Amino acid sequence: LVNGVISHLVQAIRAKDGCFSSIERQSAGSYYERVKISEPNEFDIMLVMPVARIQLDESDDTGAYYYVSFKRKEKSLSKFLEEDGKLSAFKMLQALREIIKQEVKNIKDVEVTVARKKAGSPAITLQIKNPPSEISVDIILTLEAQHSWPLSTQGGLKIEQWLGTKVKRNMRFRSLYLVAKQNKTEKVLRGNTWRLSFSHIEKDLIKNHGNSKTCCESDGPKCCRKSCLKLLKYLLEQLKLKYPKELEKFCSYHIKTAFLHSCVMWPNDSDWHLGALDHCFQQCLRFFVDCLQKSELTHFFIPQYNLFSIEDKARHHFLSRKISHELNNGFPVFHE
Repeated sequence: LVNGVISHLVQAIRAKDGCFSSIERQSAGSYYERVKISEPNEFDIMLVMPVARIQLDESDDTGAYYYVSFKRKEKSLSKFLEEDGKLSAFKMLQALREIIKQEVKNIKDVEVTVARKKAGSPAITLQIKNPPSEISVDIILTLEAQHSWPLSTQGGLKIEQWLGTKVKRNMRFRSLYLVAKQNKTEKVLRGNTWRLSFSHIEKDLIKNHGNSKTCCESDGPKCCRKSCLKLLKYLLEQLKLKYPKELEKFCSYHIKTAFLHSCVMWPNDSDWHLGALDHCFQQCLRFFVDCLQKSELTHFFIPQYNLFSIEDKARHHFLSRKISHELNNGFPVFHE
């Protein structure tokens, strides 16, 4: 159902506006990483657009947000440029949103609507009626550039002990992804910032997660890494359902980041023995609780970027208390 709707939209977007004629779809998120534990009703789809000869300028000191401009005139995207030559994420998202809003009306056999824009969210969210429930699809506009990774990524992706130097080198040669995302720390919010995205690399890390190349292959030894990540995500999901207001700022990306750091701390397949799921799950959780208590969760690819804002200290401590309660009482939330 989701594939059908997205294929229809991609064809329409390419045909409707020459600016988006080279757009390609790419799946992201828990469902496509095969780490969704509950009924899949949320999907992430990236609409990836190749761009050439770009210049990146940092928009703050996180090393994650950038202004994008072109080294030579880019006719097809000129209407999305600001006066200073910066590519406006806001203008591009707005144009894409308008095309999608018009096009969903032409989808037959299923009711599809575009949800109201969420402040600060880089996604255009579709609601697909699929009785008795509803499916939510986040469409994320992404630029793909054959551009070296910025300096801010230099000390990140510390996978040498886990997956090896060669794998790391190959990953750093992959394209650079930037998603249309407003940087809230800007003094004047213009909507022309782009945030680095490594979802394509993360998908690979989770898929090819073994220290030995045969880990979890059909005839190879099995590990519990993926099961562990599923449980971590599921725990946060359940706690968010229970405390929606207090935990609204937490997302599965925080869990994924903590999990990737755990894979680096315990790099060997023997650390993730299939029969040791309970131990590994609790070990990862204790690491995450430690991050919450310190209000410090380092971005996996950008070491200078702390995903936990110090202003949210009280929220971090709230979640840390709730997880500690679950850990010490046999996870009652799983049985509710």
